[in-house]
Amino acid sequence: MEPNAQTAFAMWVTGLPASGKSTLAAELARQIHELGIEVTVLESDALRKILPIQPRYDERDRAYFYGSLAFIGRVLTEHGISVIFDATANRRSYRDRAREQIPRFIEVFVACPLEICIQRDPKGIYRKAREGKASHVPGVQSAYEPPESPDIVIHGNQDDPKEAARRVVDLLAGKGFLGRWLRKLPND
Repeated sequence: MEPNAQTAFAMWVTGLPASGKSTLAAELARQIHELGIEVTVLESDALRKILPIQPRYDERDRAYFYGSLAFIGRVLTEHGISVIFDATANRRSYRDRAREQIPRFIEVFVACPLEICIQRDPKGIYRKAREGKASHVPGVQSAYEPPESPDIVIHGNQDDPKEAARRVVDLLAGKGFLGRWLRKLPND
């Protein structure tokens, strides 16, 4: 795989916590790797362990964190590595900042009713919010601003992750982001 900054792209997979973002991001990475495209997933929970040193979820720290995430994504795409942001980014401005910095960018909205996300709660964040142990959970104590014009909407409570990822890959192809890899798309 040859890095080429002209072909690298980024996509931000956003939605409420437990909406299905990570499942979709993992499947997207798998399908994109199958095309021979180098892609990395910037997963917010993993990065929060190092940025900032003592992670908090207030608005000031979120602005810093998502600004840092956008910067990392920009640097990676400039070096020919495509990026999947797997991060809630509860404010539109956080995602817009990345869109402004990265020319080949799409926003994927994983829509899922809050009630379903609360039922899933794999990391226990909604439980912690209910118990008063978390104070900035998007959709509960902090606002979640869904994209006004996402490039694609995936329904996290209805869509099959493999098929949903395929739709996103088709969108990337339609935008010309897959370039020379386009001919490798399976015909199924």
